[in-house]
Amino acid sequence: MPCKDTTSKITVLLDLEDRIKDYDFSKITCHKKIGGLGSGKYWIGQNIDNIESMDFNKAVDELGLTDTQDQFLFYLEWDALWTAIAQYRGKASDIDNERYQLSSISYDEEEVKIVQVIRPLKEMPKIIPCRVRNRSPADQSG
Repeated sequence: MPCKDTTSKITVLLDLEDRIKDYDFSKITCHKKIGGLGSGKYWIGQNIDNIESMDFNKAVDELGLTDTQDQFLFYLEWDALWTAIAQYRGKASDIDNERYQLSSISYDEEEVKIVQVIRPLKEMPKIIPCRVRNRSPADQSG
């Protein structure tokens, strides 16, 4: 049974030229990775300028994500990474700082480490079962 706490954490490692060296995006309670689509390779080596200006739909096309569940999981990952970078750069005015909480930024002679905690939405969107969602409007009338 999945845990009900969906609080997550992203840890981003940057080299000294602001390129992504590594990152981890997972649930805090069980450390289960979120996404897991192999998209990590997509981010590694990219400069944060590119990620900050990236078009989500273009990234989805480049990764060949056609399944809506894969696109959703990729969106969660992309959103977490984007907000962590925005907070690192001091551009937090467009971010829900109550939900996306910057925990720490640390520097050493080789890298920058950004840690952000992402709280669950206050109200989750209503989930519509596939059997209902895939019906034509005529089928849904009764």
